Order: sequence, then structure tokens, then C-alpha cells
Amino acid sequence: MSDKTLKLTMAQALVKYLSQQYIVIDGVEQRLFAGGFGIFGHGNVTCLGEALHQHRTELPLYRGQNEQSMGFAAAAYTKQKLRQRIMFCTASAGPGTTNLLTSAALAHANRLPMLLLCGDTFTTRLPDPVLQQLEHFNNPSLGVNDAFKAVTRYWDRITHPAQIIQSLPAAIATMLDSANTGPAFLGLPQDVQGWAYDYPESFFDKTVHYIRQPGADVRDVQRAVSCLAQAKRPVIIAGGGVQYGKATAELQAFAEKHQIPVVETIAGRANLLSEHALNIGPIGVTGSDSANHIAKEADVIFAVGTRLQDFTTGSWTAFAKDSQFVSLNTASHDAIKHKSIPVVADAKLALPEISQSLAAYQAPQNWVEAAQQQRQAWDSYVTENIRTDRNHRSYAQVIGATNALCDKRDRVVTAAGGLPAEVTANWRTLDISTVDVEFGFSCMGYEIAGGWGAKIAQSENEPDKETIVFVGDGSYLLMNSDIYSSVLTKKKLIILVCDNGGFAVINKLQNNTGNESYNNLISDCNLGMEPFAVDFVSHAKSMGANAEKVESMADFNAAFARAKAADRTYVIQIDVDPYEGWTTEGHAWWEVGTPEVSDSAKIRDAHSSIENERKNQRKGV
Repeated sequence: MSDKTLKLTMAQALVKYLSQQYIVIDGVEQRLFAGGFGIFGHGNVTCLGEALHQHRTELPLYRGQNEQSMGFAAAAYTKQKLRQRIMFCTASAGPGTTNLLTSAALAHANRLPMLLLCGDTFTTRLPDPVLQQLEHFNNPSLGVNDAFKAVTRYWDRITHPAQIIQSLPAAIATMLDSANTGPAFLGLPQDVQGWAYDYPESFFDKTVHYIRQPGADVRDVQRAVSCLAQAKRPVIIAGGGVQYGKATAELQAFAEKHQIPVVETIAGRANLLSEHALNIGPIGVTGSDSANHIAKEADVIFAVGTRLQDFTTGSWTAFAKDSQFVSLNTASHDAIKHKSIPVVADAKLALPEISQSLAAYQAPQNWVEAAQQQRQAWDSYVTENIRTDRNHRSYAQVIGATNALCDKRDRVVTAAGGLPAEVTANWRTLDISTVDVEFGFSCMGYEIAGGWGAKIAQSENEPDKETIVFVGDGSYLLMNSDIYSSVLTKKKLIILVCDNGGFAVINKLQNNTGNESYNNLISDCNLGMEPFAVDFVSHAKSMGANAEKVESMADFNAAFARAKAADRTYVIQIDVDPYEGWTTEGHAWWEVGTPEVSDSAKIRDAHSSIENERKNQRKGV
């Protein structure tokens, strides 16, 4: 090893190091960091900004409009890249950094890697208190950046330039660990960013990474096989981890060899094609009657790459209490839930191993046929649900029409509100890994920003395909500025704005629990004038997008064709009914807190009805 050194500022060394990190994807060597998103301020412009400018070719920087949306874009980028490539986000000290908190929480909940490079107060404390610094009288080391400890997998504050020699490799190792991946945070004090240090030249050697694929313990496999081999009514729950582990082909081969019906989680949508004979549909609160029916009847549930969120499990009422779980996951935290027989391993490696040990086992034919009959009935319901000649315009109609018009490799992005449920239930998968429904953190505002990040990723290998964003009027108003970003960067989106006059899905929950409509639909808010609809078309046009409003579903097809043909972001606004046209079937029970006492008979009745379903809830064992 050479004793030669390079005298660099901490910021220069950090960026130079990032530029030398690579990963091999499908046999092609690429930079691990595709670039980053940044908004500069006094906490990151002078030193980190100078370093990023030096490496602007290797690490292109996209200027965001809002730090929170930058983080959403970074999360969507790595999701589209199956967590194999990463984006960093940089923000100034103070509110610029705190704006990234929600993004970090989203990435943490969804197990998505991103690197946060955030300005911090001065290590010397000589100029304290500085602009935007929060003073804690009894703890001068405490600042807003400490808040990220709760929403990141790796956290460090760099108080000396030499620290990055240990911290950067550790942060990258965390982000590339399939069991522990998530956001990594580095607090960068403004003075330390500019301090110089004699770094070993070897620190900047080119490094080629790979994501480890842990094999299964033979004892785990034996226990799992022993259970599965006795199953009379098995079902596979396929989660998002199947795609991240690049195990969709292995999942399909396993299901086909052993004739086991497959149901998908929200994150696991597009693990199998919709038309596959063993795809019984999406499971859970926003699922299908078909998947929820067989889940309730199953005696063994093989959970692959899922953290078994409450929307998957119907708050743990979707299964028989005496059913046995076998869970295959790289994270032991997930693999042991609800007394599962754990297989802590990579799905791509472990599925063939388990399959080989299962030998000729197949699920009973009558069980498979019963599951397929349930799926046929669900398909008939969806066909009726998405009909565009129904009396009320609905999310389902827009989803169905888009599904029929898009290319099979176009990517669909949505989040929060009512659209995740409607997309999950009604979208028919045309190709593998083409659906991004952000429901791990259920974060309003992800849709357009996430679409931008997904399109940046999509442009690298499928530039001729579209990224299609479904967004409600509520989420649009919350965060829309990356329409401008998408136009400026020539990352075209098709954005479908479904306007139902407010937060209609929460209004539905409010009504379904016996409450009166209040503070959700615009018309039910505390207003000083008559409510009016937002002109989303004019607003989108002001940010450089093409835009139009369609008055009926009959006009939608032609508008979508114009959007496909356009050379820039295209927004289509369509009004949908806030009360009618919701997907009413396929819902498992979901635990929500309801008032135990109330003056309202409707609320008391709703509480009793909801609590009556609790008898079906598993208690964690």
C-alpha cells in the first residue's frame, strides 16, 4: 500500500470517494452513485458545493425545488433500480435539512438506500449561535440533525476530516446490506467541510461493490420443507423483497413446480403477470376477494420478501389463527414475525434450495382450482369496476383506461390517499417490476417527485418508456413543484390528476366510522368563501408542462394518446366522484382507533361493528 497522501478538504475527499464507488449490475460496471439532488444554502454551498462542482460529470447534481421532494425522488430512483444504485441528497443546515426528515422516514419504512449529506453547525462553536441553529441550553451538542437518528439506518456527525475514512465505507456497507438497508445520514459541520487533511491515496482507489446474497442455514431449510411438505392448503405471499432480490423468476418457477397459489402485497405488485394461472391477486386491506379468501383458508403461508405490514395481514385478521407461517427474508427481524419458521436468506438462492428439498411435492389440485375460481370471480368484478360507461367517474375507471392504453414496460407510480388501494386492486400487471405503489410510509406528495426520480432511473435503460403518475388533487396541492423539475431536466412524466375535491378517501373513512364529514373535502372545511375547484391545467402549464382537462371518460383515450406523443411532461386533469365509484370489494379488516364512548349513535354502532371483527385477530403467536 502506498504511503502517498492527498491534501484535500473533507468535502473534496468525500465527493472524490463517492465518485470512485462502483457496482456491477447484470454484468455491467456502473457508478454506485448515479448522482444526487441538491439545494444549496449557507450550510453546504461553499465547501460541499465546490467539491460537487469539481465532480459534476461523474456525479451529476439535480437541483430540487423542495428538499422533501428531493428525498422522494431519490427513494423512487433506487426503488426503480432495485436498490442497486443510489442517489445522495444534500441540504443546508436548518430547515433545508429538516425538510428531508419525512423523506428519510419514507426510505426507512420502505427499506430504501439513500445518502443524506446535510449541513450542520460549527464544530468550534466560535460563531454560535449561527443562523438557523436551535439552542438547547443544557446540551450544546444537540441539534436538528439528531432528529435523523430515528429515521436512518446509519447516522454520524463528522467532527474531524479523518472520520470519513471510517464513516463512508460503513455508510455504504449499510446501504448495500439487504437485511439492514435504508437511508444513511452524515452531518457535515460547516467549518469541518472546509478543513484539509492528508488523506491516503489508497482511500480513493476504485472500489467495486456487490450486494451479498446470504445463503440459508440447512436447519432453516429443513424446518421450512418439513412444514411445507405437509401443507394441504398452502399459499405464497410475495412481497417487494422478491423484486429487490431479483428473484421473480425463481418465485414463478417455485410456484409452478409445486403448484402453490401466489398472492401479492402492495410492495410486491408486479411480481407475477396478472394473467399467470397461479396469481390469485393482491392480498389485504386493499386487496382482492380472491387473495383474501384463500389466505383465510390456508393452513401454511409461505411469506417471501415481505415485512407483513398491517395492510397485508388485515391487521392480522386475514389468516386462520392456527395457520403456520414460513418466512423467507434476508432480515431476521421480518423472518420471525408471528412465530414464523424463519429462513434467513436471499430469496434468489433459497427458493431453488427449498424447492429441491420439496422434491415432487405439489399442492392438492382441488385447492389450486378453488383458488383459480376465486381469481376468475375477482377478474369479473374488476372488469365491471373499471367500465367507463358507469354513472360515476372513478379512480378505477381512470386506472382501467390507462392500463389498456399503456405500454407493458411503462412504469406506474402512486402513493397515499385512495389511489394506492384502487391501483392495487384494479391494475392488471403487464410486465414484471413495473408498479410503484408507495404505501410503506403512505406519504402524500411522493407521487410527482417519485415519478421524477423513477423517470431519471428509467431513462438510463428504457428511455422510450413512460412513467405514469396517478395523483389526487390533495397530494398535487401538497407537492407539485417537480413538474417544473421534470420539464427542466427533460424527464417526461404523464401525470393523471384525479380531482375529487379534497381528501376524499379519509372522508370515506370518517363516514365509515360513523363520523360526519369534517375538514377533509374542501366543501366541509372552515372556509371564508364558497369553495372552488383548482385549475390544475393552468397551474401545470405555468411550470412548463403540457396540460388539458377531460370532461368525460369518453375523452380520456384521445387525451392519453396526446400525452404519449408529447415530448415533455403532460398533465391530464379529470374530475372523479368523492362518494361513488370506490372499489367496495376485496377489503380485509383494518384496525383503526374508534371512540369507545360517544354521544353519536352512528359512532357507537360503528365502533361495535369494528370491534366485533377483533375476535379474528392473531395475537402475535
